[in-house]
Amino acid sequence: MNIHRPPKWLRALYYSVDWKIKDQPNSLYLTFDDGPTPEVTEWVLDQLDLYQAKATFFCIGRNVERYPEIYSKIFEKGHGVGNHTYSHLKGWQTPTSEYVDDVELASQFIQSSLFRPPYGRIKRRQIKKLKKLGYRMFMWDVLSEDYNATIGPEKCLGYVIKYTEAGSIIVFHDSVKASSNLYAVLPTVLKYYKEKGFVFRELK
Repeated sequence: MNIHRPPKWLRALYYSVDWKIKDQPNSLYLTFDDGPTPEVTEWVLDQLDLYQAKATFFCIGRNVERYPEIYSKIFEKGHGVGNHTYSHLKGWQTPTSEYVDDVELASQFIQSSLFRPPYGRIKRRQIKKLKKLGYRMFMWDVLSEDYNATIGPEKCLGYVIKYTEAGSIIVFHDSVKASSNLYAVLPTVLKYYKEKGFVFRELK
């Protein structure tokens, strides 16, 4: 299965979540998972400033609790945030009640109705429960695979350039694990698409 662009059958299986933003001919949606992380998140914010780009940060609740000042900087810079659970749980391996409780715990620190499941792994009954609680769920159209230590920046950039198109939701990670590829690739992505006339917007 191509993990860099989810196949149509997978999107059809999880039809009640958003994979891409339609009817936005000149817009792209950068998202950053797993922060906030000291230095890494702050570096990302600086890069976004340089290119007048907006993004959405899907934050882990325990990281927000640990680094509230970095979380506040995301808002101060005019970006969006979303819930990425408190403990970075794998939905497929977690009972629904425990999973929902973890998301609700994160909501004590993350002021957002947007949600993305860690690893993109979530049961349909978990989706149903969370949607009843008012969450809107976002997956992605393009996965950079920046977290993968076995690939270098060239491949990471190649995945983004190959699959990104108008309305794409692109996933990076503001984490230490992803930082090597992220630092090398993100400025190029921002410059490349800005020169092509695209606008980077936050998810809503």
